[in-house]
Amino acid sequence: MLTSGDIIELDIGAPSGREAGFRHPAVVLTAQRILVREPKVIQIVPLTTTTRGFGSEVLIEPDESNALLYPSSAQCQHIRAVATSRIEAVGGNVGSVTLTQIRETVGLILDFPT
Repeated sequence: MLTSGDIIELDIGAPSGREAGFRHPAVVLTAQRILVREPKVIQIVPLTTTTRGFGSEVLIEPDESNALLYPSSAQCQHIRAVATSRIEAVGGNVGSVTLTQIRETVGLILDFPT
């Protein structure tokens, strides 16, 4: 079963314009109370090793728990829903602090009240 904050590998398809695309690691954002029901579609934020310093990105340093090999940026501006059938592998987990930062950044992008 997936856990919120898991880093997964998946092919998110061919990009259009400046979208993230192809095979990427991504962070699972879907709430745990939804994941326990093993949904067929989840919400993710792709990761990239190209850090641009955008306010819409959250930098994640590699450590033992997330199993990343390189510093990566969670591209919160690219939040998307994907079918769980696209998941090729499950790696580490970003942890609650980083997951909260990602969710707060997504909230700012979508203008959710704080």
